[in-house]
Amino acid sequence: MDSVELSTVVYVPPEEAYDFLVDFPGYANYSKHLERVERSGDGGPGTEYDIHLQWWKLNYVVRSEVTEFDRPERIGWRITKDLHAHGEWLVAPEPDAAPSDREEASRVRLVIEFDADSASSDMLDLPRLVSLDWVIDKVKPLVLKEAERVVERIVEDLEGQRREVELTLHESPDTV
Repeated sequence: MDSVELSTVVYVPPEEAYDFLVDFPGYANYSKHLERVERSGDGGPGTEYDIHLQWWKLNYVVRSEVTEFDRPERIGWRITKDLHAHGEWLVAPEPDAAPSDREEASRVRLVIEFDADSASSDMLDLPRLVSLDWVIDKVKPLVLKEAERVVERIVEDLEGQRREVELTLHESPDTV
């Protein structure tokens, strides 16, 4: 399994950051390539989300499921279609990171573990002469740029003002 971790600090209490993350369908408001999110369930464990993505000539629906809640620290999830992947949102107090005009701060971390070999070109309707490897090479830099954009917009909504956001990327190699 490979893994990727992204984290940032937001100047709100952990409970507020957690409540924001639980509102998964709202993520579509922040991403250029995320068309919409459809929810099936009450939002708790067992709820499934169809995440409609669009980039270039490709349209794809990621299906995920909430697997666990541990309020206000953890939201577990897994991908249920086309790719072996799971992960979690983690929220932890980080009071020393709060600026002088804020009382609280929290570190929000997204952890994704996936088996890249479980993806196949059958999962996408690729144009002729376009390989899955080509698509992956083109998408990798877009993912980080899009993650930064999404995090900046989320932080602005949570904190009520725009600021430069530091997104820390933690990557770990294949652990098999």
